[in-house]
Amino acid sequence: MSYYPILVNLRGQKVVVVGGGKVAERKIETLLHCAAVVHVVSRDLTDTLSGYAEEGKITYLGNAFLDSQLDGAFMVIAATDDAELNRRVSLAAKRQNLLVNAVDQPEDCNFIVPSILQRGDLIIAVSTSGKSPALARRIRQELEATFGEEYKSLLVMMGRLRKEVLSLRLSSEENKAFFQKLVESDLLTAIEKRDWDDVAAILSEAFGRAVSRDDVMDYLKAE
Repeated sequence: MSYYPILVNLRGQKVVVVGGGKVAERKIETLLHCAAVVHVVSRDLTDTLSGYAEEGKITYLGNAFLDSQLDGAFMVIAATDDAELNRRVSLAAKRQNLLVNAVDQPEDCNFIVPSILQRGDLIIAVSTSGKSPALARRIRQELEATFGEEYKSLLVMMGRLRKEVLSLRLSSEENKAFFQKLVESDLLTAIEKRDWDDVAAILSEAFGRAVSRDDVMDYLKAE
């Protein structure tokens, strides 16, 4: 089967997770990081998930799964150790045309979750189309050595620079040339070395005007 790769904005979206163990906890941590509105159904919850429920970070719907709990949901994750329950959750979700993932049961999914490497706004997703999650994890681990935290800082800076450059109302070709010049420069290496004077020099050349070390520090501040 061929899967269509996609990144989904879950901010404010209702996501129902059936399951309250360690696997579900990992899924929920990621969902909360993406600002999803998480509802959980499970007989038991890990201590961490119990704490989240008490703090109002997640909504606990009880210990028994009901089809009606999916009303208004955008996505469903079945993460129990009961294959039949996971399948029942999947079928209920599909009847409502919802996105559903049943952990370790690809035949009950209409989407699968890749192994993810994240450095700030840089997201690298590795998938074997469900054939070998272990291989996907290994490839992701190998990529971790190549893509360090400097990419996080680079993208913060590029986001700030992009707004500034677009405000100049240059042509699309000029914009493209400016950013292409930056990504082909030694900017990433300079950031990795934390050589802010070199970063300032590279930006000064790109802009055709003086960029100070203080300017660089401002560009590195997340908005």
